[in-house]
Amino acid sequence: MDMFAPSSDPSEVVTMLIGATVHEVERELMLQTLARCDGNRTHAARVLGVSVRTMRNKIRQYSADGAAVPAHG
Repeated sequence: MDMFAPSSDPSEVVTMLIGATVHEVERELMLQTLARCDGNRTHAARVLGVSVRTMRNKIRQYSADGAAVPAHG
């Protein structure tokens, strides 16, 4: 299920977030934004308002932690 689907009722999204750590929420937001940007790190960083360097560092960290990172293109 897409945690941040535009059609989601805001109360449902908040309910899904309860009990998650800030790190988990940040990771999910970054990875889902990256997926919606078809793996384009520059575009995803711009959408999120972070630097491309921050985006790349986070992706490297998530990948090392075993998360599935959307591929480029």
